[in-house]
Amino acid sequence: MSAQAFLNRVATAVPSNDVHQFFLGFASSQLSNDPRRRAVFNRMSDKGGIEHRFSCFQPANDPEGGSADVAGIFARGSFPGTAKRMDMFAASAPELARQAVEKVLDGEDRSRISHIIVTTCTGFSAPGLDLEVIALCGLSSSIERTIIGFMGCYAAINALKQARHIVRSEPEARVLIVNIELCTLHLKETTDLEKLLSFCLWGDGCAASIVSAEKKGFSLDSFRAIIAADSRELMTWSVRDDGFDMVLSGQVPSAIHDTLNAGIGTILGDKSVADVDLWAVHPGGKSVLDAVERSLDLPPNALIPSRTVLRENGNMSSATVMFVLERMLANHAPGDVGCAMAFGPGLTAETMMFHAVGTAN
Repeated sequence: MSAQAFLNRVATAVPSNDVHQFFLGFASSQLSNDPRRRAVFNRMSDKGGIEHRFSCFQPANDPEGGSADVAGIFARGSFPGTAKRMDMFAASAPELARQAVEKVLDGEDRSRISHIIVTTCTGFSAPGLDLEVIALCGLSSSIERTIIGFMGCYAAINALKQARHIVRSEPEARVLIVNIELCTLHLKETTDLEKLLSFCLWGDGCAASIVSAEKKGFSLDSFRAIIAADSRELMTWSVRDDGFDMVLSGQVPSAIHDTLNAGIGTILGDKSVADVDLWAVHPGGKSVLDAVERSLDLPPNALIPSRTVLRENGNMSSATVMFVLERMLANHAPGDVGCAMAFGPGLTAETMMFHAVGTAN
């Protein structure tokens, strides 16, 4: 019989620069020549449900000034190209990853970590983050390495799925997962209202977790993917000369609502919505969480962990749902049934059913 896999621990880290209010002001300033659209932006961004977001770069003092950062890299009229942004990723990502990994490995026998899985869609370099983490955190040089790249916000669910496959085939395996995104590196100069509102969601963050056959934490029970019909262009993530370009249509919440409404039976298997105690929903934005709540007719308190992560960190792409699961690991009851889900390009919903097997972490 295959071993069962468990999410034992999750630890998280964010950069020290709280940039949310600055970024709102900087984005608003790009509409200074159009007072009507600027008023629309200010009104809509104020309703986003976000109070804090963090960035790997230090913002300038004046959001109306000549640069978005103190170093002058994001100077108005001459924002950096993709190469410079990748240099910034390579300079900042390893330290943020180290902070999260050190937390999750506290008290662990590091020699027992047999696999590492890294997810990111906001930066790439080789030798990559997997080797950086191995060196910085004193892991075995023979550790098995996997990179899950450019899958967007749902990549963490795929990493958990991959870790489950590993543990079920190798019961002695202890898998370290690192989900790291530096979304703010892809700040744009634009007067496109939809793009400005989309960027006001994004923050930087990293989650590290351990998956093993040790019966502790959350049992990873099943995974399902659902692709929304006729929705490929609603959410895209493309590499351009001036960084990575995110398209997040205003139709996304409606598509998520309809897709979940039709597919929740497939996701839950032999369970019903009423059977689920823990809803670990990726907070892609307030409107996304509202759409999930309406589609599944959830009680108002069901998505509090997701709304709290959104308020305190914004959307950190693949790391975000792990921030939600970290909160749930710290506050659950044995036997609680959970459903995790995250949404990304496609439009795709990646989902996971789980249940709690012990006391809070």
